[in-house]
Amino acid sequence: MGDRWLVEVDRSLCIGSAQCVHTAPGGFRLDTARQSHPADPETDANEKVLAAAENCPVEAIMIRLLGSGESVFPPEE
Repeated sequence: MGDRWLVEVDRSLCIGSAQCVHTAPGGFRLDTARQSHPADPETDANEKVLAAAENCPVEAIMIRLLGSGESVFPPEE
């Protein structure tokens, strides 16, 4: 995985479960309202951030390739 990603959290969907924080320590943080934010929206591709997106209970995490905007998660149909 040598790609760079743009990681976004749809805060209108986020329920503050903190599952992303536990799955990808350092990849996400919760604000005072318990809403998730990527620690760095532009990041190197990494398996823990992808696992956090895949395991988000409300599918609030989106990952795109930086530059092209191609969807990494959720996968395009």
